[in-house]
Amino acid sequence: PEFGLLLLVIFVLLEGSLLPLGAASSTSKSCEEAKQGHTERHNFTKKAFPVLGVDYGHIKNPFEISLWVLLACLMKLGFHLIPRLSSIVPESCLLIVVGLLVGGLIKLAREEVPPVLDSKFFFLYLLPPIILDAGYFLPIRPFMENLGTILMFAVIGTLWNAFFIGGLLYGICQISNSDLTAIGILPCLLFGSIISAVDPVAVLAVFEEIHINELLHILVFGESLLNDAVTVVLYHLFEEFSVDGSVTVLDGILGVISFLVVALGGVLFGAMYGFLAALTSRFTSHTRVIEPLFAFLYSYMAYLSAEVFHLSGIMALIACGAVMRPYIEANISHK
Repeated sequence: PEFGLLLLVIFVLLEGSLLPLGAASSTSKSCEEAKQGHTERHNFTKKAFPVLGVDYGHIKNPFEISLWVLLACLMKLGFHLIPRLSSIVPESCLLIVVGLLVGGLIKLAREEVPPVLDSKFFFLYLLPPIILDAGYFLPIRPFMENLGTILMFAVIGTLWNAFFIGGLLYGICQISNSDLTAIGILPCLLFGSIISAVDPVAVLAVFEEIHINELLHILVFGESLLNDAVTVVLYHLFEEFSVDGSVTVLDGILGVISFLVVALGGVLFGAMYGFLAALTSRFTSHTRVIEPLFAFLYSYMAYLSAEVFHLSGIMALIACGAVMRPYIEANISHK
């Protein structure tokens, strides 16, 4: 017991003597850390205020888009300043050539993969202004007088092109000893619907230069305006059939009905928004600055509303522009 008591006393004495040492060491350690931090704060040099900086990545996309638009405007200006050039080669062909040259230079200059233009961006942002321009300046009277002939060319002609091209491709794919025999009829028809519409932009430009008679001009212009809508509807129809994989007679009948509903539904949406734009333009005499904005917004809303219900946004834009134009020109100031 005495030995155990002696060990306990020695342990207590050792613990008491070690605690001040530990506290002292920790205190000295904290003091050293404080001195080191103080030294580091003194040695820290404040970063200079940036007078000039370069951050191209921050504005890369809008800058390149603006550059492309500026280039197109300069090319358009150059074609009018050099009329001999546009008389030799159509303006649309020159724009295509310039675009190919600039695109090739960009591809050679940059190593990264350039951005790809997807269909959603094209249909939602690039296509509506083009169709609105054509629909708004559409000559209504000659168009309605020749509507039957225009529809025959635009609907029957486009359908014939799509089925003829698709059937011809399918026949070529089914040739024996060919690696394309696995391709079915639906992919061929889908491809045929894409390239079936003709776009006579160069022909129309020549017609305007030589002042062709009004009947021929409105037939070609009206057909080129409506066949785009027919092609888009036909493409989406064959796309749905391709997803299903098999098509029955009932599917074909429903497809024809859907074709009519999509086209007529788009016209109804466009006419409705056209009347709304015409009605709104009656009350904008005191706010002239926002008058053009109403025309653009109602037209774009007609396109988007038709697309919500899977109707023809192109037909909606054409109808909206044609309906609102007489009232817009009468109510909105030319200033």
